[in-house]
Amino acid sequence: MRLLHTADWHLGRLFHNLSLLDDQRHVLQQLLEIIDREQVDAVLVAGDIYDRSVPPAAAVTLLDEILVELCEQRGLPVVMISGNHDGAERLGFGARHLRQAGLHILTDLATCDQPVTLTIGDDTVDVFGIPYADPEYVRSAFGVDVRDFDSAHRYLLERIEAQRQPGRPTLLMSHCFVDGGTSSDSERPLTLGGAESVAWEPMQSFDYVALGHLHGPQIRGGEHIRYSGSLLKYSFSEATQRKGVTLVEVGSEGVTQIAHHPLLPRRDVRVLEGELDQLLAQGATDPHADDYLLVRLTDRHAILDPMGKLRAVYPNVLHLEKPGMLEAKGRQQLDRERLAFSALDMFSDFFAQTSGEPMSDAQARAMGELITTLSREQEGQA
Repeated sequence: MRLLHTADWHLGRLFHNLSLLDDQRHVLQQLLEIIDREQVDAVLVAGDIYDRSVPPAAAVTLLDEILVELCEQRGLPVVMISGNHDGAERLGFGARHLRQAGLHILTDLATCDQPVTLTIGDDTVDVFGIPYADPEYVRSAFGVDVRDFDSAHRYLLERIEAQRQPGRPTLLMSHCFVDGGTSSDSERPLTLGGAESVAWEPMQSFDYVALGHLHGPQIRGGEHIRYSGSLLKYSFSEATQRKGVTLVEVGSEGVTQIAHHPLLPRRDVRVLEGELDQLLAQGATDPHADDYLLVRLTDRHAILDPMGKLRAVYPNVLHLEKPGMLEAKGRQQLDRERLAFSALDMFSDFFAQTSGEPMSDAQARAMGELITTLSREQEGQA
């Protein structure tokens, strides 16, 4: 049996106020191609299907299109759990009726110990799902004394362990932060001021653990305990990550093979660093100039409208940083005398760019005297 593990679709995501729906549709089409090429038998989606609890209508439409392709057109079982970005009640609407179509939406923690049993040919596996489990909800729903994510997760795993069938391969899906995992800027913290991680040791006995929440593909505690990662790069901190999905082969003896299959975005997310003139020359011949970019300018002088100049060659520059404007030695604060000279240098550059010619000696002296006067006035007010 071949199972495809994916997670963190975040349909409806905005990236620096730019909609990513077309980018998401592009990689979801590749996901379908992988499913067809690799003859996948079932799909596991480990949470954060949507980017927010009340998703935009276009995101709901896109999910519907993909599920029709999977369940109706290909006749594949799909098992999905809700994540911390999803509204569990909304995502789970109609779940009992949709099982007949092969769509299993697991959003209710009270039924986490009831497996989805998949039978393909001679192979049968049980899939248990733990949706995003807030410890306060677990404590209230089950009347147990759990105070953090780890104790809540351990309690739910104990309930599942009691229902496992001896000798039958068992898979676990969980949307959580496993201890030691590598996070990125686009992941919403599960809690403020508390311990949000869970231990991997209690999950060790499962044949495969399909994790969701962390956006970088990674392994925790064993080859069979994995985050597939998100469909796309959702922050510049993910620029070096290799996005994709995980193909898992399971037989009567358990997991026999695990493989990562990459997804290629319509536009990549990159970080460029250098002086403006260098980046402008590079952009003129860059075959991927339409990528989503964070640019770090290393120029040490003021530049008029750097974003406008960059977007003339890189239309999707979304964020601009200017570390070069800091002093070379990395000092965070400059003394008044140094600041005065820097201000004059910056104004000189500004004057030259706006007027098309450098300041005359007289103009430079006058501006220098003005900056000195202003600096003294500020010292007197301090």
